[in-house]
Amino acid sequence: MKLNLELKVASKPEWVETVLGDFDTFLQDHADCERKASAAALSLVAKYPDRTAIIPELIETALEELEHFQEVYALMEKRGVRLLASMPEDPYIKSLMKRMHSGIEERLLDRLLIGSVFETRGAERFRLIEEGLTDPDLKRFYKMLWTSEAKHGHIYVKMALEYFPEDKVYQRLEWWMDQEGEIIDNLPLRAALH
Repeated sequence: MKLNLELKVASKPEWVETVLGDFDTFLQDHADCERKASAAALSLVAKYPDRTAIIPELIETALEELEHFQEVYALMEKRGVRLLASMPEDPYIKSLMKRMHSGIEERLLDRLLIGSVFETRGAERFRLIEEGLTDPDLKRFYKMLWTSEAKHGHIYVKMALEYFPEDKVYQRLEWWMDQEGEIIDNLPLRAALH
């Protein structure tokens, strides 16, 4: 059983150039994204405490994302880069969230599938960064990250399959991948993960 779908739209080469051209700014955004990803997983635990089949994986995912934040922060410290005073809104995530269903059950499915979508996009983009870097330590770090994000993309689909029929999960995931492609294609280029 396939646990995620391929991205419908590849990241533009210009995005990689933008990131590598302003890597310190990218690191600030990357740190924020890791914090938000950890918080998103814990938020699902808080909102759906009765969904006990997925709580252990949500906690594990939250911890891994927090560990990634710690590692990005250590990298920032080495480079003399500070965290931003406040986390700016992520236009990518905001655009995805606007397209969610509002019913309790439908919203749970959408939140899980959006988790899969943004982890899959993160894996693709971390892989592109890893390929574009020359520093061996940074390359190793971003390779570790993209493999971890790919795993998280699968985990969110697996969690959705715990509570929703397979055909419903994959139909909705296909729809989300179309939506995500449209969103990513229209985002302005910036030194940010999304």
